[in-house]
Amino acid sequence: MKKKKSAAGKIIIFVIELLVLVALLGVLWFVLKGTGNEGVKTIDINESEIEITIPEEVKENETMKGYRNVALFGVDSRTGALSSKTRTDTIMIASINLETSEVKLVSIYRDTYLNQMGNSQNYGKCNAAYAYGGAEQAIKMLNANLDMDITDFMTVGFEGVRDIVDALGGIYISVEEDELAHINNYQSMMVTTMDDISSFTPITETGLQKIDGLQAVAYCRVRYTAGNDFKRTERQREVIKACLDVAKTMSPDALIKICNNVFGEVYTSLDLTEILEILKNITEYSIVDEGGFPTSGKITTGEIGSAGSCVIPVNLSDNVIWLHQFLFDDNEYTPSSNVSTFSDAIYSQTHSYLDGVFNPNADISDDSDE
Repeated sequence: MKKKKSAAGKIIIFVIELLVLVALLGVLWFVLKGTGNEGVKTIDINESEIEITIPEEVKENETMKGYRNVALFGVDSRTGALSSKTRTDTIMIASINLETSEVKLVSIYRDTYLNQMGNSQNYGKCNAAYAYGGAEQAIKMLNANLDMDITDFMTVGFEGVRDIVDALGGIYISVEEDELAHINNYQSMMVTTMDDISSFTPITETGLQKIDGLQAVAYCRVRYTAGNDFKRTERQREVIKACLDVAKTMSPDALIKICNNVFGEVYTSLDLTEILEILKNITEYSIVDEGGFPTSGKITTGEIGSAGSCVIPVNLSDNVIWLHQFLFDDNEYTPSSNVSTFSDAIYSQTHSYLDGVFNPNADISDDSDE
């Protein structure tokens, strides 16, 4: 039976790489300006097709009915190409407890070896699903591999993240010594690829400080430090939390004023009318926990044939059990038959490359494009 969407479940005030707040602010701005909602690219995805990849066990799961799960995608695009034909540099799931308004964030490591199509024998890096079939295909991939029930998403690119942070007046981030050079290098590189900027402000000191939008994007992209891509996803979640912290201190009037700079940057399935209805409840939402998938102790890495350097869930079923414990406090979860099938296939396709070696503390050394 199709689960009815609650208005509260539609709301997620965060972005990908990084803040879905833009959708809330954008709707209000357009309504008050009387200009419609042309700036936010809202689409109706084929939910009937998506639901095919939601296992029956998940549809009947009573625990999950108390949550709304939204996919957050950050794409490797400097040109506003948000709909498809681009890989997802960032993949997150934001899970909202509909009773408490508490939010948990989990990053799906972009090079994780999963079933890419959700219902086929096509396995490889999960970030390719978006390139194959846009957000709809990426959602199918998440639902099928992770026993999720996602039907809503939001996508943003580099420019969107930069403009959101700048519109908020900057955010506070604690910068570490080994991050400094990389942040400034990324800023220098982005200046040459973004037509509307010609200079940047180097970060010269460590510690807690206010950073601007370009600095925030550069911070999110750093991966050449201890922890590699694991650490990068932590930085991305830090930026989300920092954005929310600032937004929750601002008045509705101030939030309205920042919207001019951040539209045309978001691609979403969310019902904007429902979002507008509960904009006033922004302060009720809090991020209470965050993590990464596959989880520590159930993960390794390796060169898997033509797929290249991949993150391997060891094994997928055990990781899905952990995910449902983490997101839904379900300590008795049993993975669906779909997940069990995918888990066996992933082991079969990867174990010969790994020679039986399992490194629970593996670092991600990916070869994906920046």
